[in-house]
Amino acid sequence: MSSKSTYQLLLLLFISWGSIGYSQRKKEILESDNFDHYAHMQDIESYPSLLKKGYDEITIYKKLGNVNYHNAKYDVATFWYEKLLENDEVSVSPDYLYRYALSLKSIKRYDESDKWMETFRKIKGNDTRANLYAKNLDYLKEIQIPKEQYTIENVRNLNSEESDFAPSYFLNNLVFTTSRDLELQKYNKLPYLNLYQATLSSEGKPIEQTAFSENLNTMANESSTAFSKDGKTVYFTRNNFSKKSFKRDKNGVSRLKIYRSYRTGDFWGEPFDIPFNGTDYSVAHPSLNSEGTKLYFASDMPGGKGASDIYVVDVLSDGSFGEPQNLGSPINTEGKETFPFITESGTLYFASNGHPGLGGLDIFKVNLTDEKKVQNLGSPINSPQDDFSLVLNPSEETGFFASNRKGGQGNDDIYSLKRSDTECFTFIEGNAFDKDSEAPLAETLIEAFDSEGQKLGETLTASDGSYTIRIPCQEKQYELSGTKDGYEEGSLYMLTNSDKKQITGTRLELEQSTKVADVGSDLVKILKLTPIYFDLNSSYLRKDAYAELDKVVDYMSRRPDIKLAVGSHTDSREGDEYNLWLSDRRAKRTVAYIISKGIDASRISGQGYGETQLLNRCANKIWCSESEHQLNRRSEFIVIEK
Repeated sequence: MSSKSTYQLLLLLFISWGSIGYSQRKKEILESDNFDHYAHMQDIESYPSLLKKGYDEITIYKKLGNVNYHNAKYDVATFWYEKLLENDEVSVSPDYLYRYALSLKSIKRYDESDKWMETFRKIKGNDTRANLYAKNLDYLKEIQIPKEQYTIENVRNLNSEESDFAPSYFLNNLVFTTSRDLELQKYNKLPYLNLYQATLSSEGKPIEQTAFSENLNTMANESSTAFSKDGKTVYFTRNNFSKKSFKRDKNGVSRLKIYRSYRTGDFWGEPFDIPFNGTDYSVAHPSLNSEGTKLYFASDMPGGKGASDIYVVDVLSDGSFGEPQNLGSPINTEGKETFPFITESGTLYFASNGHPGLGGLDIFKVNLTDEKKVQNLGSPINSPQDDFSLVLNPSEETGFFASNRKGGQGNDDIYSLKRSDTECFTFIEGNAFDKDSEAPLAETLIEAFDSEGQKLGETLTASDGSYTIRIPCQEKQYELSGTKDGYEEGSLYMLTNSDKKQITGTRLELEQSTKVADVGSDLVKILKLTPIYFDLNSSYLRKDAYAELDKVVDYMSRRPDIKLAVGSHTDSREGDEYNLWLSDRRAKRTVAYIISKGIDASRISGQGYGETQLLNRCANKIWCSESEHQLNRRSEFIVIEK
């Protein structure tokens, strides 16, 4: 489940609290290691609200680190885990070290991540994740350049501004999960998930979206479907829900169950839950083999190895089930293995954060009929963020998966994938630099195009500006394009042939944007700045703000004729007066930083506006999603004079 997207909205642990015992249940949830990373259905409490409840700072760091980690807000989780380990590295559970290492990896701080993984390994050497790391020290290079080549594309006509994920094939349709309806639960004011479907064109592209089934979509959360080959049976995930009410465990959590329904004509019958569901654990994300005789799923049922494991159960000829079997090692780890998908050839695909990957959840595959070697699918399918819920067509040449990577249009987006039959590749290695300062440019999007303009691949530069990208080694001219917010696009052209298997030392230079800003315009838009974030209840600038503010400083240095007014804003949560006071302090600290970099104080001023200039409907007492609130927590740099 980045700061851009509220990162995920699945249902793996949908929380529906009743009116009794709300605070205690919420406390228990915040402290738990959730069944999967989609615990986004819970609210994230603020630092001041936890202080008011009497929690000490170490406990607050743990809570806020964990809840952001489980919501896939890895940049925010990194911040809180850093505070935790600065104050109490010795006595914290080793699992915090692992989560911190994974969070660092997800924001591409790979060297730091490896150091913390090594610390984790020394403390917990018998952990599967530690052993896998020790055996695969070169994992990063291997999975950034995978053995199999794919092209991927965001299915923009399918995705919404909310979360869309868990695609599955149903006859000539693609069924998927979405939160676009934004229905609200009675007590826990968070959006429900529903099943939608899109017709597939002759080229396999989704068109004509509609709600899937009124009988299956309810006031509960429905997700992750699996259909029999004849399309007459569906398995899907839903909260423990019956007779129009949620059934909860002792902590007030409505666990997940797999339900089954049969189709008669165009109508789906009343679904019923399968016998190995439970009230105190979750069973979710079904995948059915082509014969309909084996059902794969994810669960945190007792006896498992990690936060969630992959299981398989026999589906007998009379519709009954055998005993669920844990797939064990090397598939399952102490981490999270989830979203299984079984192909007709017997290859199992699944998402995991326990095996070495690029960050967050990565997608892996294993052939269940051979030595069971687990293989990371690598880039471009996997990214530093969460990648999951992959499905393939019967030929295994095309398919779909979901990701919350940068560049999407919603919290989670569905992407299409296509296998390439190219056998000869050229590996291009190089670095991206700031043209003027020579500084390496991290998180720069590097794309490769052929002479006809067809996109061949993409990658993001690492923290040192380095990149490796793979293109077909044909006798053609290729273009490498580098793009990064606040910079003009940089390009590099080259010729390759079948003899050139590796090109090293390429250099992409990007020049900072010099677009002229008119009076009244906002430099955030002109320079495409990342939002300036602050710690909750704090006016101190965070480390990740400096790079963005330095772009403002550079622009003002190159344009001595302009003056700026810094405006800082908050969302509507907390009191009006407090928000006004806090935003004013944030604006003034921002101004002080810019002045400290050599900008004359007469050229810049600052003011806080609290919640008086909201960009949307999210005023007091109106429920809004975290992504909607985030739009209001912003800093502006308005040109007031030229």
